[in-house]
Amino acid sequence: MMDFVILSIVMLGIGVYGLLTKRHLLKVFISIELIATAATLNFVMLASSMSKAVGEAFLILTFSTETAISAVILALMVIVSKKYGTSDVSKIVLPDESEQEKSEVE
Repeated sequence: MMDFVILSIVMLGIGVYGLLTKRHLLKVFISIELIATAATLNFVMLASSMSKAVGEAFLILTFSTETAISAVILALMVIVSKKYGTSDVSKIVLPDESEQEKSEVE
């Protein structure tokens, strides 16, 4: 059981590292999925130590939450790619920042 906790911590660390260092939207998505999978692994281990009914309900809730997170992130990736024409996070400019840059130039 401790092996799964260590695996979960390693996956969480890799996910956070990728989230902080990568700039491509797909790599950021994979990092978020690693973090969600690490959390799911912890929940599965917690559910295995509970009674059968509570554990099953806990697992269904965990898997449906992770699926919803994936769907929302994928939808946001498609919207951002279409709107800004790039998948590089550093090249995406928020409207407030672009207005400030234009007023500084003028």
